[in-house]
Amino acid sequence: MKIAWVTDSTAYVQNRSVSKENHIYIVPMNIIFGETEYQDGVDLSLEELFSKLKEEKVEVKTSQPSIGTFKELFEQLSLEYDYIISIHVSSHFSGTFSSAYQAAELLKESVPNIYCIDSKTLSNPLTELIMFGQKLQAIGKSPEDIKKAIEKKLVTGEVYVMVGSLEQLHKSGRMNGLSFFLGSVLNIKPMLSIQDGKLEVKDKVRSIKKGLSRMSDLLDEALKTKNITNVSVLHGLNRNEALDWIEELSHAYPDIQFGAYPLGAVIGVHAGANTIGISWFEENIEI
Repeated sequence: MKIAWVTDSTAYVQNRSVSKENHIYIVPMNIIFGETEYQDGVDLSLEELFSKLKEEKVEVKTSQPSIGTFKELFEQLSLEYDYIISIHVSSHFSGTFSSAYQAAELLKESVPNIYCIDSKTLSNPLTELIMFGQKLQAIGKSPEDIKKAIEKKLVTGEVYVMVGSLEQLHKSGRMNGLSFFLGSVLNIKPMLSIQDGKLEVKDKVRSIKKGLSRMSDLLDEALKTKNITNVSVLHGLNRNEALDWIEELSHAYPDIQFGAYPLGAVIGVHAGANTIGISWFEENIEI
């Protein structure tokens, strides 16, 4: 049983050149600077994105891949694979899942074995769901059971992000003018959570230190009811800050494995270079 895994460029994949060897196919999102369009991770890196944000005072937007892009990829993969599992960034953040789903619907007669999943998350948590699914595949679970197990696991996930740039959040349309003004004047940093695939304001803090402390408190709360063995620290260009925080967390939680993962260029457009966050899943998922 051969399964192709399709995702989008909001997922964290450390080495895209070997992703196809792991049967993972990444469809790039689009980032539009004024009149120029770039493909995320193909002709625009995270570092290049933030450099351009500083240098070019133009409107910046993001957009999902087209239905046609997914249709063409699904048709190509169907020649080599028995099944396709297409899992994408939360449908509340992007229309990418919708594009993939509509492409699968167009092909349901000729390529019936396509399973589309709304991850209801982003970045490395999305990647973790793919890795979880591939482990189930390795022990012989059917695509139907894999899809059900992923959808069961994603509900246990928690993501908290302290926004690095109110200006970027405002420019991207994710924050109104009054909130931006008050936040800037009072030096307030919003802490966002993902609830059922939607962004919600979890808290507001006055400093990075207080934000990191608050996210640590949330991990404490989760550990009271959940078995958590792996935690992701998510970051923009502030990797050193993320690594310093991981060092602190590792001392406080010696039984947990921590890792630092970039949020990616598309998310950086909205959240800013100094964004930092934390995420985890429940480990004990009955299959």
